[in-house]
Amino acid sequence: DGEFGGIGITVGLKDGALSIIAPVDGTPGDKAGLKSGDVIIRVNDKSTIDMSIDDAVNLMRGAPKTKVELTIVRKGEAKPLVFNIVRDIIKIDSVKVRKIQNSDFVYVRISSFDKNVTRNVSSELRQIGKLKGIVLDLRNNPGGVLDQAVDLSRLFIKSGLIVTQRGRTKGENIEYKAKSAPYADIPVVVLINGGSASASEIVAGALQDHKRAVLIGEQTFGKGSVQTVMQLDQNEGLKLTTAKYYLPSGRTIQAVGVTPDIVVYPGVAPENENSFSIKESDLKRHLQGELDKINAQNLKTETANEDKKLITQTMIYQDIQLKTAIDVLKAWNVIGTFNPSK
Repeated sequence: DGEFGGIGITVGLKDGALSIIAPVDGTPGDKAGLKSGDVIIRVNDKSTIDMSIDDAVNLMRGAPKTKVELTIVRKGEAKPLVFNIVRDIIKIDSVKVRKIQNSDFVYVRISSFDKNVTRNVSSELRQIGKLKGIVLDLRNNPGGVLDQAVDLSRLFIKSGLIVTQRGRTKGENIEYKAKSAPYADIPVVVLINGGSASASEIVAGALQDHKRAVLIGEQTFGKGSVQTVMQLDQNEGLKLTTAKYYLPSGRTIQAVGVTPDIVVYPGVAPENENSFSIKESDLKRHLQGELDKINAQNLKTETANEDKKLITQTMIYQDIQLKTAIDVLKAWNVIGTFNPSK
């Protein structure tokens, strides 16, 4: 429904450890600095070792404005980190669509797959009108509603399988197929990382298998199983893994994930340190970048609407994965221009 209470993280068991799949954009967990891949070893004063996910989640839930303490282990850190986080009502703005400065490209950020994702993406793209390429950002997207992952894929894939659900019985085997796609001919680049899981892996994997997109970033989380809760009595139930998702090529997602076509680790895009000894056009870009930095320091003078409408050059150079995605779209458009079959 796009709203829930908590600290704003999605968790799962990975290699037997309670791991953060992804923090939700703009939530207390995100603002506190929690990251995809963090392993939660303690909630308040209770160890999570051998604790079920449900028990851990119940400890992290609570009334808004109350505090919860998480102790986590993070790769590259010498000792555990402690985070004190204030709970809040989490409202998810799951879709953000912005034009990319000085281009006909569009940036589409999907933070989770709630029931309105495809409708919102379609509406935003129709308002923009003409476009020559899409950057679909599924980084730190923990998944959500399967139907929305299928419907989003149908915007870009014209025909064939999108995903197959297979279980031990025929009744559990379901095929989801593509339909007419309004953006079947638009170049798409998808950004993924270790926080991309479940529904976002289905979208990325389907686009990759149909050769409809170039995937950039890091290996995804690897959550491709279907859980069914069987009621035992009024107070107890049994959760069983009853099926797995398979991509159009037949490969599984579970415990494997989706591998990007181009591996790019997060960071700032490098720039020429000797910028003032280069040609005039590059110098102008450098000076414009310096102006953008000044503007970024004075965000109060910018309107919220302006910030929502545009991905600026400064933002691009702060995110090397995004910059690589835009560079791939540029190359794609050049190749298409000189391709006699188009």
